[in-house]
Amino acid sequence: VQLQASGGGLVQAGDSLRLSCATSGRTVSAYTMGWFRQAPGKERLFVAAISWIDGSTYYADSVKGRFTISRDAKNTVYLQMSSLKPEDTAVYYCAARSGNVVYTQDREYNSWGQGTQVTVSS
Repeated sequence: VQLQASGGGLVQAGDSLRLSCATSGRTVSAYTMGWFRQAPGKERLFVAAISWIDGSTYYADSVKGRFTISRDAKNTVYLQMSSLKPEDTAVYYCAARSGNVVYTQDREYNSWGQGTQVTVSS
């Protein structure tokens, strides 16, 4: 499956932003989709994931209550980010893996999008 992430940008603290991840090449009805982020000089970290078949979701503690992951009938995954903080600044990647179990480790995902930059100014 191919992934195309978009929607990043420069915002101020407290603002909202929605990232999109368009999928193509395969039907993703039996996939788990995830969002990860990587700040400069730091490792890539799990943000959120959704099981396509039943919509179950999982979030990192750092974004719980502020971010929402969702999917739609056009095979697109979204990450709605609210109350953004400067520490949310990172390149955000969408990822996919076959199967319906939600994993938080990036090594469990075998398809990756190109990343989209999110910068939150204070």
